[in-house]
Amino acid sequence: MENENQTYVHEFILNGLSQDPKTQHLLSALFTIIYVFTMFGNLSLILIVLVSAHMHTPMYYFLCHLSFLDLFYSSTTVPKMLQIMLFSGGGKISLIGCLTQMCANIFLGETECVLLAVMVYDRYVAICFPLHYLVIMSWKKCRSITVTLCLASLVFSTLPTILKPPVFCRVNIIDHFICESIALVKLLCGDSSFHESIIFFGSFFTLLAPFLCVMMSYICIITSIMKISSLSGRTKLFSTCASHLTVVLMFYGTSMAMYLGHKKHQNQKYVAIIYGIICPMLNPIIYSLRNKDVKVTAIKILIRMST
Repeated sequence: MENENQTYVHEFILNGLSQDPKTQHLLSALFTIIYVFTMFGNLSLILIVLVSAHMHTPMYYFLCHLSFLDLFYSSTTVPKMLQIMLFSGGGKISLIGCLTQMCANIFLGETECVLLAVMVYDRYVAICFPLHYLVIMSWKKCRSITVTLCLASLVFSTLPTILKPPVFCRVNIIDHFICESIALVKLLCGDSSFHESIIFFGSFFTLLAPFLCVMMSYICIITSIMKISSLSGRTKLFSTCASHLTVVLMFYGTSMAMYLGHKKHQNQKYVAIIYGIICPMLNPIIYSLRNKDVKVTAIKILIRMST
């Protein structure tokens, strides 16, 4: 019994991305820059929307929520990664801390997956049913969607851990830079089928289903754009949709490769960089540079600050 108790894990060690000191310093500089850009871009976008009355519309309402999610998503990942790279013993994390980080990442990731689908649907309604847009996407519906989405994600991210608390009794070394659920499930004691099933079905409902909705919405959007007689109008809309779709595909594609194909994927932590760190940085850039209202409002704010 004593030997068995000694195998229980109460602390984990995160390996990070590299064990080479020179590589760690280079990566820490790179991810610090990315993190600063992520914070600045998302905070700026939130500020621009909040101070501009004409931007208080459903589209920017959802965009603000996306920026909030990206702020927290990046903040649950990058600081710990930098700690691993810069400090000796920085990879150590308690069991409670690890489970908290895991649940936070699941909550933020699930919320963002569905929110991106909602944002694409919002654009679908705006382009395909412009006369009924304010009726279909009313403020009451938008608020109900966000509240329901956050509550559902909170339940789905915490309930499995509460119903069946994970017990770890194998090695305590995680070959990752964060406490990712699919990395932790490999270290579980005994039968891990319950937690593996939760990961699979959760991925289906929060990844695959929203992704299919996104694809269907974009097919309808492209069909509507093709009916526009103005060549310049079609080109502008196609250009905007292409940039948005690129980021969406990056997020969904890497997330599905990780969670729906995790048993075959050998480079989990490198895939996680794309949807957990790169996409939160790209979102404000893509949604801002392709948006005239955001650029004009940003210039006005800068002019006010300089005078």
